[in-house]
Order: sequence, then C-alpha cells, then structure tokens
Amino acid sequence: MAREKDSIAASDEHNSRGIELADRGWLDEAIKEFKKAIDLDPNSAHAHDNLATVYAEKKLYREALAEYLTALKLEPESATAHYNLACFLSTHGTDFAIAEYKEAIELDPEYPDAHLNLGLTWADVGRLDEAVKELGTAIELDPADAFPRHELAALQMDEGDYRSAIAQLKEVVRLEPDNFEANLDLGICYAQKGFYAEAERAYDKAKALGPDDLLLTYNMGALYALWGRPREALDQLKKAVVIDKTKVQGWLATDPMFDSLKADPEFEALF
Repeated sequence: MAREKDSIAASDEHNSRGIELADRGWLDEAIKEFKKAIDLDPNSAHAHDNLATVYAEKKLYREALAEYLTALKLEPESATAHYNLACFLSTHGTDFAIAEYKEAIELDPEYPDAHLNLGLTWADVGRLDEAVKELGTAIELDPADAFPRHELAALQMDEGDYRSAIAQLKEVVRLEPDNFEANLDLGICYAQKGFYAEAERAYDKAKALGPDDLLLTYNMGALYALWGRPREALDQLKKAVVIDKTKVQGWLATDPMFDSLKADPEFEALF
C-alpha cells in the first residue's frame, strides 16, 4: 500500500513537471514527463489528459484522441474529461480529418472518396484552390459519379465561374436527368451568362421535378426579368410570394436581377 502511494506521489511529481515544461513550450520534454507519470500510475486520468493536450499541440491527433479517450474511460463521470474531449474535437476535428484523408490518399492515391471528402473539407475551411484540385481528382478517378461534379460546380458558382460550372452541370444532368438541384443550378448558370433560352429549358426540366419549389420559382422570375419579359417575371414572383412572402421580399430588396422592374407598380406592390 505504501509502495502504491509512493508511485502515485512520484507520478504526480512527473505530471507537475510536465505541465511546467509544456507551459514553457518544451513539448517533447513534457511528453516524456507525462509518460513517466503514466508508467508510475496508469490510472492517472490527469496525466493522460495532459499528454493528450501536448499531442494535440504537436498535431499528433490520433495520439491525442487516444489519450483523451483513455482519460474519459478512467473517469467516465468527470465533466472535465468530457469537456476536454469536446474542446479537442471542436478545435482540431477538421485538421484531424484532413490529416486522415491525406493519409488515406498516401496509402491509396486512387481512392476517389478520399479525394472527394478532402475536397469538401478544404471547401468548408475556405481553401478553395485545394478543394477544386481534390474534387477534380475525384472526378478523374470516378467520372461516372455525379456528386463530385455537382460539388465542384457549386464552388465554381460561388466564385462566379459560371462557364466552368455549366460544363460540370451538363455532365451531372446527363448522368442524373432527374436531379432537381442540378437542373436548377444549370438554369441559374445559363441565366448568369445570358443564355436565356437554355436557362428556360433547364428550369422547365427542374419544374417537372419540383413544380412548387421556392428557389426555382424565384429564379424563373429573375430569368424573365433579365430577358425583358416583365409579365412572366411578375407572374413567377407572385407565385414565389405565395410560397414564402418574407423570404422573397428579403431577396428582392438587394437583387439587381430585378432592376428592370423597379418602376413597375405591380413589382412595388410586392413589398
């Protein structure tokens, strides 16, 4: 019993020393101290937790996760243990995912889903060049999969590259003719490039799949406004207002596609 208390006391000393070293930025030395603390007292949840924190700082995410889970296993009723794990996941979850996707790709460069999900993760953090590259690789590896093409088109639309998006979306609707969102997005891209007849055809296909969709109805109104067909534009806007008046009024307040209608009393009445 005394020997066990001595081991615990010695473990606490190494744990304290590890904290001091970590605070000074001497992470490798801190890791050694925390490991010594764990060797002396494997049930020291604090030592596992502290070791996890240093691993996370060194971007050793797998090792950090293992230590956080060990600490939680040792003290499942500890609010702090749950809190520390949650902090790790919320702070480093995306970096952890990116590291693992990269590892998967290094092990299997022709893994399309790994490239796809890495691309989506890059997009989530605003790294668009990397996202476009990975989505392009996913498309090359599995050209029959419409999903990465649609995701790439969505990024291109966000960047205003409607011409490139059209090329991807045309292939998406070829692969999946009943894809409502792809037909809608294709219509939006055509409209933005001034290809109004092509936009109308794409919207008509989308309308056959989702006739009461708010975004479709609104964008059809925008198309007709741009095309110089005010009567049809107003008809579509009135239908959109019936679906969701508040949203439509909010969109119209800042949407330049309807500038040609601003002098029309019917348009003003929508507000």
